[in-house]
Amino acid sequence: MNPAMTAEEHALRNELAACYRIFHLLGWTELIYNHITVRLPGPEKHFLINPFGLHYSEVTASNLVRVDLSGRIVEPSRWPVNPAGFTLHAAIHQGIAEAHCVMHTHTTAGCAVAGSRQGLTMDNFYAAQLHDRVAYHDFEGITVHAEEGPRVVRSIGDRQAVVLRNHGLLTWGSNLAQAFAYLWTLQRACEIQVAGAALGPTLPISEVIQIKASADALQFDPAHGAGRDVFAALMRQVDRIDPSYRDLDPAQDRA
Repeated sequence: MNPAMTAEEHALRNELAACYRIFHLLGWTELIYNHITVRLPGPEKHFLINPFGLHYSEVTASNLVRVDLSGRIVEPSRWPVNPAGFTLHAAIHQGIAEAHCVMHTHTTAGCAVAGSRQGLTMDNFYAAQLHDRVAYHDFEGITVHAEEGPRVVRSIGDRQAVVLRNHGLLTWGSNLAQAFAYLWTLQRACEIQVAGAALGPTLPISEVIQIKASADALQFDPAHGAGRDVFAALMRQVDRIDPSYRDLDPAQDRA
């Protein structure tokens, strides 16, 4: 552990690096693209992001890069970042006070639902848990232009599961585990929707039942752990496969 690093940053680095490995385990990767970002404690408004050019399976706690809201690297690193890729994340981190973690994916099922006219259909177990929790943002092209940021934030409002039309999925959370809980649920809903479409018309779920199911879905609630038990279980699985993500030797992956 770097002596200058706080215990909280040390924990966040390990947790975020594990999350990249979990995404790899779940097949949520897109070559070297897409990002999971976490806000660091302190007044500087700094964030951790993956090194650009590395696969998610290569991300470690020590090669995560610290950037500011403009995507500029603010401490020595041997790795570059993709500032354009951080544009979407920066807008949400800046525009939503509780967005301490932002996740974005281009999974096949997520992109399929994002490109469908009806969007997410409320006709399966997981979708029913997302009643009044899903936002939509219309496609404006590749999200590299900062001027789109305020429009994204307006589209999201206070909803933590986001379908980026014609693009992919995004979630945010007050911590990493909560963002993951939203993304896992949204992803599962999309997978089932895509699979179910092959069987013909599906059975809709009434809004009354959707409201009840969402109220009973406690995995998003900080008072009930906000997904921490699930995330901890996945971290243990990654540890059994390859614990090298926990490497925190600053001489290895930083300057």
